[in-house]
Amino acid sequence: MVWYDMTRKLRELLQKSDNRICADCSVPDPKWASANIGVFICLKCCCVHRSLGTHVSKVLSVTLDQWADDEINSMIEVGGNSYANAIYEAFLPEGYHKPHPDSSQEERADFIRSKYELQEFLKPSLRLVSNKGSLEATGSRKHTGRMSLFLLVSTAGMVEFIGILKVKVIRGTKLAVRDLISSDPYVVLTLGQQKANTYVIKRNLNPVWNEELKLSVPQQYGPLKLQVFDHDMLSKDDKMGDAEIDLQPMISAATAFGDPELLADMQIGKWLKSPDNALARDSAVNVIGGKVKQEVSLRLQNVESGEVELELEWIPLNQ
Repeated sequence: MVWYDMTRKLRELLQKSDNRICADCSVPDPKWASANIGVFICLKCCCVHRSLGTHVSKVLSVTLDQWADDEINSMIEVGGNSYANAIYEAFLPEGYHKPHPDSSQEERADFIRSKYELQEFLKPSLRLVSNKGSLEATGSRKHTGRMSLFLLVSTAGMVEFIGILKVKVIRGTKLAVRDLISSDPYVVLTLGQQKANTYVIKRNLNPVWNEELKLSVPQQYGPLKLQVFDHDMLSKDDKMGDAEIDLQPMISAATAFGDPELLADMQIGKWLKSPDNALARDSAVNVIGGKVKQEVSLRLQNVESGEVELELEWIPLNQ
């Protein structure tokens, strides 16, 4: 019965939206996992992971293999693809393209080796090691839930991440024309050296993305930067405006009020519209269903027109 319950937890983890695509190439419905890294992967990427050796990636089938309790606990502790990628892909070079479902096996192998074996997309001088099926930072470990994934030690000192920022990019309205009569817009979010971007929506000045992106938040964080681009096949992508989001109102309010799961639905903070920011209207920070959320409407800057609507959610590492 205990083994059945643990397996059920693994399958529940797999059903989360960010775990329904391969962590490395975005193939839908992955049926394999790296138990010590904490990611769900597809069959093609699984073959590359196996070639790295179990000291780098211990591959198991979600449906065919019998998992040990500590292997399942390791997956649950990491939280799945988005949380692991927030570290292993935190510093992808600008313009770098991950493998896609139709990528060659050589492209997959090069990326996966760079990501996990060589750890090239972590901050320089940082290196994660695997210990007893879960991730640790070289040199030191502070373990509280997922904390082992986010406390890293470098020669320059400790780099600590305090939480995860979930950003749902909802829609854009009245975006600028960059092609003949329309644009092919997508959104890029930047926090420190981390970047994440939405899919391209073809020929639409009022696109609806409804796409959720995740970024890890360092202890010394700055504004979340948003840029909108028009995708071009034959030339450099055109800029369609930008904006900055002050994270301080949300994070400070969340920290002051403590565990949101213990609070009733309520407003706990506000970011006010002013001539000095890109807000289209005041933005309230609310506790909704035990989660800290903030709806943000932004007037794009350095462009003739356009607004973007977002929903932010703050997840501290002690959750």
